[in-house]
Amino acid sequence: MSSSFNRWRPHPWHEIDVGPRAPRVVHAYIESTPFNHIKYEVDKQTGYLRVDRPHRTSSLPPTLYGFIPQIYCGKRVGALMDGATQGDDDPLDICVVSDRPIDRAELILNAHVVGGLPMLDDGEADDKIIAVLEKDHVWSSVNDISELPQSIVERLIHYFSTYKSLLGEDPKVHVGTAYGREHAEKVIQLSITDYQDKFGTLSS
Repeated sequence: MSSSFNRWRPHPWHEIDVGPRAPRVVHAYIESTPFNHIKYEVDKQTGYLRVDRPHRTSSLPPTLYGFIPQIYCGKRVGALMDGATQGDDDPLDICVVSDRPIDRAELILNAHVVGGLPMLDDGEADDKIIAVLEKDHVWSSVNDISELPQSIVERLIHYFSTYKSLLGEDPKVHVGTAYGREHAEKVIQLSITDYQDKFGTLSS
């Protein structure tokens, strides 16, 4: 008997499409929630979540945190950020604001892009796209990061500034001033092209 469904679990980075209306509305594959004391990261070979490390400080991610599928931070993304030597060779990270608590990871959602944070990690561009959950009753009307409460943006900056830090160590991460939706969409568009250069044409 033939069947139209995929018998095998699709790889969340390479076999889920970038989103319904990219770069404005994208898919976000969620790796961690604000409730996780462990940082999880997708295993690039298998597509399953792997324990990356326990959080080193008491700071936890203030939003849902994951990546956009079929996107890659390569040379174009690296060239866009001042001070970067290259992209970080990973999928493009995304933080998604949601009114109702979502307490599980390893899920896919539609994310409405509103801005981002320019982050340098050991000299490599590691942008954090900021989005709101599509159809969220509180946040879905937000169109730009300037419309979010400043406290949300400050928490994200603090988290990414400290999430790899240990006492006595010099920080390797620098988070710059948040940018708006227009620049975020440019980062996404360039990372789509970087992905195509690295892995080939996007699947649908």
